[in-house]
Amino acid sequence: MNLFHIAWRNVQQRGLASLLTMLSMALGVALVVLVLGIGWVISESFARNSNVGYNLIVGAKGGSLQLTLNTVFYLSKPIEVLPYEEYLEFLPGNGRAEEIERIGGRIADPQRKGLYASYMSGGFAIPVCLGDYFGPFRVVGTKSEFFEKLRYGEMGDREYEFKSGRNFEDYNAEHGYYEAVIGWQVARQMNKQVGDTFKTTHGDPEGEGHGQEFTIVGVLAPTGTPNDRAAFINLEGFYLMEGHARAFEDKANPDADKQDVDTAQAAEQPQRLPLEKRDITAVLVKPGNGMFAVNMQQSIKKSLRAQAASPIEEIGNLFSNFVDPVKYALLTLTIVVCLVSAISILVSIYNSMNERKRDIAVMRALGARRDAILMVVLLESTMIAIGGGLLGWLAGHSIGLACSSLIEDRTGVQIGFLNTMTVYEWWLIPGLIVLATLAGIIPALVAYRTNVSQNLGT
Repeated sequence: MNLFHIAWRNVQQRGLASLLTMLSMALGVALVVLVLGIGWVISESFARNSNVGYNLIVGAKGGSLQLTLNTVFYLSKPIEVLPYEEYLEFLPGNGRAEEIERIGGRIADPQRKGLYASYMSGGFAIPVCLGDYFGPFRVVGTKSEFFEKLRYGEMGDREYEFKSGRNFEDYNAEHGYYEAVIGWQVARQMNKQVGDTFKTTHGDPEGEGHGQEFTIVGVLAPTGTPNDRAAFINLEGFYLMEGHARAFEDKANPDADKQDVDTAQAAEQPQRLPLEKRDITAVLVKPGNGMFAVNMQQSIKKSLRAQAASPIEEIGNLFSNFVDPVKYALLTLTIVVCLVSAISILVSIYNSMNERKRDIAVMRALGARRDAILMVVLLESTMIAIGGGLLGWLAGHSIGLACSSLIEDRTGVQIGFLNTMTVYEWWLIPGLIVLATLAGIIPALVAYRTNVSQNLGT
């Protein structure tokens, strides 16, 4: 009979105590696996959203993190608004003059090039307007270029695709300016599809509703980004809704300094909101050369009313300053639970020593060496720890798999049984062996020192 078999028989003889001790260890290991899995999901989600397809977010002066959370994740309230003229400064080539002509309105020096046009050759700038809701989901007023030019994914090379329908148009003969594209989660939870219409509410989900309906012409395919949980409407339709026109005069460009500009819009198209009545929440900017982003950011910071935030930098800072400390704190807590479980192994085996002194004395009398007795106790402790560890590992990954649909709905990250494994999990087995050795060393020494002559006669 080898030492492993003897240790296993000892575990079986103390079945209930061994099982309860295994379960306590399983709980600790399952918590470690779950915390590591949660950390992986968060990291994966942030990695997907850090490559947003543009280099800078330009918005009103204020907190750069709030600007990023509001524009990328649609989590925070807009800081303030910027005049539409700020967006015009980023249009490359003659884009500024062409946009003014397309919209119509009054502005000083309409033919000059944008302040940052020299950086933008081969790049793009996309305006974004926030403030409305469709149910619990944020409504984003933007241009069709949002889905044509932006990319997503860890490598930033994936194009937006439509699960059904198409992208909205600047103007459509059937729907006018009132077309919309919705994320797949919006479509599912609000029970909407291509051809349906919806109305937005102003300010918050319970705010006053707008009377204008938007027709859904497209549903996005799943992307795993916050855009799955947003509704996108044509920017021109956004401006024409009640309460979205600028309610104050831009003091930096008073009417006296503006001049009328002819519009090239077709006669059959309804009137657009004039330029001097438009505000924006942010501008998504990608210069022609990514190296220009730093220079642009510094130049924009000198502006009196605008700031520029790097989404990759802000998301990275958010992750390192807030998410990582919480993850490590939870991981420390779960490791403490494992230590407590190891102590329970120590107590369980130690308490059984008084009952097993005669058995140990018999083994010694039959020729078993002291080191063999010590090894049996250590093996018993290791079996309990590794058995509980395997149960906990299976339980942790099973719970993650059971919650996969909920996690995918919230983050877009797909969970499999093993895809959440991190390099830290490879340290679980060695760590459990060390814990088991430490937990079993005291009762093993007690067994090692058992007096044969005294215990044979009892």
